Parts: sequence; C-alpha cells; structure tokens
Amino acid sequence: MNVIKIYEAKNCSTCKKALKFLLNHNYAVDRVDIFKTPPTKGELKKMIGYLGHFRFLFNTAGRIYHEMNLTEKIKTMTEEEALDMLAKNGRLVKRPFIFFKEGGMVGFEPKSWALKLK
Repeated sequence: MNVIKIYEAKNCSTCKKALKFLLNHNYAVDRVDIFKTPPTKGELKKMIGYLGHFRFLFNTAGRIYHEMNLTEKIKTMTEEEALDMLAKNGRLVKRPFIFFKEGGMVGFEPKSWALKLK
C-alpha cells in the first residue's frame, strides 16, 4: 500500500478536512506536524517540480506572511532564498502539503485530490 505523507497543522480546519478525505478513501497516511518539522529543502524543491514555481508553496493567507511583507519580497526573491525561508518556518508553507507515489500537492481541493490520487 502506498503511504501519503501529509504535513499538517493540528488545529488547521483545512488540514482536518484533507486528513478526513484521505482516511475516508482508505489511504495510509504518515502525518507530520508542519510547525515542528517543516518540509526539507529537498522536499520543497521536489514540490516546486510538481507545482511549477516556489511562490505556490507559500501560505499567503498566513499572519507571518503578511507581517514579513512577503507579497512584495517574493517578487524579487530567488528560489534559494525561498527554500531557506520555508524550510526554517513551517508557518510559511501552504498546507496541507502532501507527497504521494506519483507526485505532490499543496492546499486542499477535494475534486483535484480525487483526480490526482486515483
């Protein structure tokens, strides 16, 4: 059985919905607290390969994202700077953040997940 690695936040309602979705569809999950153990730079780089650009990895709705004025900084940020920042602070990473056998996704969209995970 393939195991889906999910980086989640315990009190995140979107993460709870995503976990429920996975369990209801009988997926085995490896749960990781994204705040205690953010994705590694290698995992973040791998996810960029699935998503196309590092900007999609950021939790743009988060308080820290806005406090750091990343809306503006991201425009001139290098990929390496983004990877360093994200790997050090899981609160900046869009969640849930998952890896499965054929790829990876961030955020939770039930229809998209159903298509990609079948």
